[in-house]
Amino acid sequence: MSNEVPVQDTKKRQQLVWGVVLVSVGVWMLVSNFTGWELGAALPLALGLFFLVWGSVNRKVGFLIPGGILMGIGAGVVLLEGPFNGLEGEAAGGLFLLAFALGWALITLTSALFVRKVAWWPLIPGGIMAFIGSALLIGDPMTTVLQYAGQGWPIVLIAIGLYLILWRKGLQE
Repeated sequence: MSNEVPVQDTKKRQQLVWGVVLVSVGVWMLVSNFTGWELGAALPLALGLFFLVWGSVNRKVGFLIPGGILMGIGAGVVLLEGPFNGLEGEAAGGLFLLAFALGWALITLTSALFVRKVAWWPLIPGGIMAFIGSALLIGDPMTTVLQYAGQGWPIVLIAIGLYLILWRKGLQE
């Protein structure tokens, strides 16, 4: 049994990818005519969409990863230059991190929908970014928690290391 994809299926996939790319670019240009958003601010968003479509159609998680990351970055930039243009400082950083975290979650979602194997690992960096972004948006009480966590996180490494040493020692006896 051969793993090769028939030429006709490959052509249909390529046609679908290019069709989605053209529709996406056309919709973006139409929206920018009415909103004044420039493509430069949303270039990462557009590139991310391209990679997500490409990875979804070809069922390859390798294209979904840059797609999700670029979508998250692009969404953060568009939000900060568009509807949340007045945000400054920690609040702006928090909003950007939340958008970036959604991009990481998008990798898991699209892999679950379009690829045979679900990529769960992007939820780890995405979850960390979502926690930090939320803390920055909440403000002073949570930034104090982040400061303590930033100073105390090596304790977790020490605890894991000790566990591995003691566990390994227990295996050898």
